[in-house]
Order: sequence, then structure tokens, then C-alpha cells
Amino acid sequence: MTSKVIAAIARGNGTFEVDYVQVSDPASDEILVKMKAAGLCHTDYDSLSWGKPIVMGHEGAGVVETVGDEVNDISPGDQVILNWATPCFTCFQCQEGNQHLCEENSPVIAGANGYTSGHAHIDGTKWKGKNIERSFNLGTLSEYVLVKASAAVPVNKPDLNFSAAAIISCGVMTGYGSVVNAAKLQAGSSAVILGCGGVGLNVIQACRISGAHPIIAIDVKQQKLDLARAFGATAGILADSNDKNLELAAQEVHQMTHGRGADYAFECTAIPALGAAPLAMVRHGGTAVQVSGIEEEISIDMRLFEWDKTYINPLYGQCRPQVDFHKLMHHYENGSLLLDEMVTREYPLQELDQAFADMLDGKNAKGVIVFD
Repeated sequence: MTSKVIAAIARGNGTFEVDYVQVSDPASDEILVKMKAAGLCHTDYDSLSWGKPIVMGHEGAGVVETVGDEVNDISPGDQVILNWATPCFTCFQCQEGNQHLCEENSPVIAGANGYTSGHAHIDGTKWKGKNIERSFNLGTLSEYVLVKASAAVPVNKPDLNFSAAAIISCGVMTGYGSVVNAAKLQAGSSAVILGCGGVGLNVIQACRISGAHPIIAIDVKQQKLDLARAFGATAGILADSNDKNLELAAQEVHQMTHGRGADYAFECTAIPALGAAPLAMVRHGGTAVQVSGIEEEISIDMRLFEWDKTYINPLYGQCRPQVDFHKLMHHYENGSLLLDEMVTREYPLQELDQAFADMLDGKNAKGVIVFD
């Protein structure tokens, strides 16, 4: 049976509309999820210009409605967090433990145009009578979504805050995993975070949870630095937007870290010109992490690598969803991971325009679309 539901559709030309789509019953390895909440990030805004119609959204949480014939580990009624880097568990990368790099399903690795569907089944969703792809295999800005069962992680918590659960899907996981899984930050290490938006705040949280000190936040807006302190930063540097490559800020970091630089630096600005900036922040032998996913050609002075510095560019915090989502929920439940506080505002789907405007204006740590 096909259901008619409301969804946000990117037209591919920089605009979107809220319209009906038709969602079919699950295939054998799929589940149908009634969405409760969907987080927003800049990638969702970028998807407006991917050159083709697409059901928007790649962060989300909801309740399972029905499951396919071959799905044995998820049941109707389960509360689930959706994961855009859907593992197949059998390809080379999944067998290596790199589920975020799945060669079969990853919308990044599998070579999909515009980060959309990889090799995923897309026949189950139609718009205006034609098949339509779902952003990152999910399309969470829809009342119901049809996804592979391996894209869902059951959490089943009493009184679950679905808005808090939804943002784990990407921004929280990316920030936390970049610190814990990729950088493997050690307790007592110094850390600097460039950019205090949603991802940067989760890097800060992960540094705090991991026992880093000091945790130095850098941003061009004082309100962002104030927010950074609320999430765990122990110091802040108000950068000048005219400070080329944050060179002056780097000097301050060195002064605050015994003249040698931080042990770790995390770039979370998504500004290509700052792709090399974390290298100037770390000591000899330190680790610079490019968290924000810059995908442009940049020039780097090789002297910034002197000496023995490591520069890494992890995808999605090296997420293993069936393992990491439960760790994040544990940190949330014991109060160490602040998620309720990160959701600045909730919006109905019909106010998606306003939600994007607030995000682009920097008003929200995180905006979330909620469904009745």
C-alpha cells in the first residue's frame, strides 16, 4: 500500500517546496519510520542546489511503523535514530570496521552525485508520479521515511526527547567522533576548537568528556564564545574576521599553551581558507583535525607541518552507528552530553524557511523540525 505524506522537496535550483510524496511499503530489508524530529544543518541548505529534486533531510529520529520480511532486529513501535552512513556490514570497509566508509551504501563513498543515494533502493518514494531520491538515503524532512533497516539504531527510552535524539544523527556524532574515534584525544591534553557552531560545540563537549584541559574556543562572535563556555570551553579567543588564516589567534593559542601550541586543534568553520589554520595552532608532534568537511582545493605552506605534526580529515567522526549511538545516549542520560540545551528552537515543517534563515543568521546552536 502506498501512503501519501507531506515532505520538503529540494527542487535542485536553490529553492524548495513542501508537498505530498508517495511512500510505499518496505522492501524486504527496509523499514518505514514515522518521523518525530529532524535536525537541520548547512548540508540540508546546500541540498537545495544539488541539481535535481530530492526529499530533504539527513538527521532524524522517529518510531518504526512497519518492517520488511527479512528484518529481524527491529520491530514496529521501536524508537530509532537514523544514520545516513548506512553500513552493509559485508563490504571491505565495513569488514575493516569503517562502517562510515561503506562501499555499497555510503552516499559519499559510493560515488553518488550530490551526496544522495549511493547504491540504495530508491523506488519506494515518488513525487508527482516519478521516483525521487532521498537525501543521504534518508530524506528525514518527511512525515514518513522509507530506509534500509541498517540505517536505524533502536534506542527505546522512556520519555525520549526525539529532538535531542535526532541531532545525534550527524552533527553530534561528527563532533564527538572526531575527538574520540579519530583524534583519540587523551585526558589532560590541550585542545583548541576553531568555530563554535553546532559541530564545534560537540567537539567541545567531547573534549570535556575526554578530560581535555585547557579547551580553547575560537570564533568571530562573542555570543558563540559564550555558548562555547556553556558546553565546556575553559577559555575563548574572539578572533578578528580580518585575521588572515587566524595567524594572530594562533599566536594567542601558543601563549596559552606554554609557548608550544595545543596538543590538538579541530577546524569546524567549513571555511576553505581556514583549512590549514589548525596546523598553526598545534605543537610539534601535535594533531590537527579537519572536522567540517572542506571539499575545495586549498594551498598549504608545508612548513606548517614542521615538525612531526599529523593532519587528519575524518568522515562523520568515523561513526559505527550501532556502537556509537548507544555511547552518545549513555553520555546524554548521565548528563555529560548536553543535547536538550543544544536544541535552540523547534519548528513545524511549514516553517522550514524560517528555520533555514535562523540557521544562516547563526541564531541557533541547533534548529529541529518536529512532526505531530
